Order: sequence, then structure tokens, then C-alpha cells
Amino acid sequence: MITLDVFLPVQISTHTNMNGLNRVFSAAVVSRTFCETLLNAPEQALTEGYLGQPFLLTEQEKALIISIRAESLPDLARQVRRALSGEL
Repeated sequence: MITLDVFLPVQISTHTNMNGLNRVFSAAVVSRTFCETLLNAPEQALTEGYLGQPFLLTEQEKALIISIRAESLPDLARQVRRALSGEL
């Protein structure tokens, strides 16, 4: 189950907003197929985009998503949140 605490806004830097990451997670919530691709082949999911629309992510955001191995969407969201907030 996805809980609201995994989607709390975090600030990456003063030059980055969360729109790209929000779109990635929104697509994963509404599409089981996209979610499975994101979890199992994140580079492919980010490259293909969703419904023909690319994700506008920074190189840091792309590298982060690609580097994470998560069991579920909430697990991915938690790991992204921890990494962006500097938690270990």
C-alpha cells in the first residue's frame, strides 16, 4: 500500500523542482505496466517515457532512479526520498 509519507516533497537543490519525479511516480501509480518496467528496467522506463511523453529529469534524478533496486513502488519512493534528503 502506498502511504502519503513516501511522497512528501523534498528539495533536491534550489535549482531543481520535483515535477519530473512527480510525473514518474504518477505514471507508476496509474499504470501497472509502467510501474513494473520502472522497477525492473528503470533505464528503459525513463527512456520510453509514458504515453509518448518524456520525463524531464535532471541527470542526477535519472542516475538515482536507475541505481535503485526496489521491490515495490513504495520502496522505490522511500529510497528516492532518503537519497534526496541526504539520509543514509
